[in-house]
Amino acid sequence: MMNMQNMMKQAQKLQKQMAASQEEIANSTFLGKSAQDLVTAEFTGDRKLTKLNINSDLIDPEDPETLQEMIADAVNDGLTQIEKETEQKLGKFTKGLPF
Repeated sequence: MMNMQNMMKQAQKLQKQMAASQEEIANSTFLGKSAQDLVTAEFTGDRKLTKLNINSDLIDPEDPETLQEMIADAVNDGLTQIEKETEQKLGKFTKGLPF
């Protein structure tokens, strides 16, 4: 019986640590960048876009495709950074679990 209580305590401790890590990620800021930093996209850790900066030299009415590509690159870079940070901080909690 004592063993089960220890397991429950450890599980609760692990749950608190995971929640703290999730909160830390959510409160972090991530900056995605396109090539040459012509477009930057700032995100919160819970994947909310908070800022999108576009270098005015990139705005060409005759070439909207380049602007679209640069925005997509910056947004995807920011989201990738969030995923990596999440995996780094929370992956340690799920290593070895069967799901």
